[in-house]
Amino acid sequence: MTTAAFIPAAIGVLLTAEPRAKAASARALAADWRAGRLAAPTLAAPTTATATDTGAAALPLRPARPERPVLLPPSRMPKRGRGGNVASRVRLLHALAHIEFNAIDLAVDMAARFGAEIDADETVCRRFVDDWVGIADDEARHFGLVADRLEALGAAYGDLPAHDGLWEAAMATAHDMTGRLAVVPMVLEARGLDVTPDMIRRLDEFGDTASADALRVIYRDEVGHVAAGLRWLTHVATARGTTARALFHDRVRRLFPGRVKPPFNADARARAGMVPEDYEPLAEMRDQTAHPTPLA
Repeated sequence: MTTAAFIPAAIGVLLTAEPRAKAASARALAADWRAGRLAAPTLAAPTTATATDTGAAALPLRPARPERPVLLPPSRMPKRGRGGNVASRVRLLHALAHIEFNAIDLAVDMAARFGAEIDADETVCRRFVDDWVGIADDEARHFGLVADRLEALGAAYGDLPAHDGLWEAAMATAHDMTGRLAVVPMVLEARGLDVTPDMIRRLDEFGDTASADALRVIYRDEVGHVAAGLRWLTHVATARGTTARALFHDRVRRLFPGRVKPPFNADARARAGMVPEDYEPLAEMRDQTAHPTPLA
């Protein structure tokens, strides 16, 4: 079987702007990877990388984005509200759709940018890519679930403003694999574990069982995403003669511009392999931003 290079295929996802098309492109990437139609990522010299290279240096620092939603600074974002009316639920679901849309690119970029760097053993590299391509597939599916619920309520992704905080976290960790593993799955997705159960409860109370069911799928999958972050941070920490906790605390303190905000969903975090000693000390960090944005 002839195989294509992984990095150009990943770039194809990252440079797809239209949201439904990006989700479809990510799902196609996952199908091609699982079928063996894509070769594993390889390292390339940054000084020679071009858009056709197979090395991570060819990856765009910022993925393509549609004209809508309009992106505002986080401080200018309107409050989502907690009411059960349609407008309030649209605001909630739109925010979640934006998170899932960004999460597609975050997972694809993780696989492509760090797939060859994670280990000298190609088998280990393939397992890393397996995990993050699978997560990209999940995020694309999640986006579809939430976008469908928006449409059922007479709205669409792009109707409301959003912010670029999630991709700012990606840019801050673009050259630090351990920082990316610490901040994206183990802070942002773990925050999703903390806040999603209350969203599900409120949607059920409002009688919007269909939206609550979509969030139940996302919540279930998030546990595995957080676990993947911890698993790979542990792999790197062991290779470097340290612990995942020490590496996690160091990278979050240096690279995350807020604090790890309680209250914590200790049960869900435990299912992902995290214990209170991993995250509670980080709640004492100075809060430089209003709130960390959960990554669903």
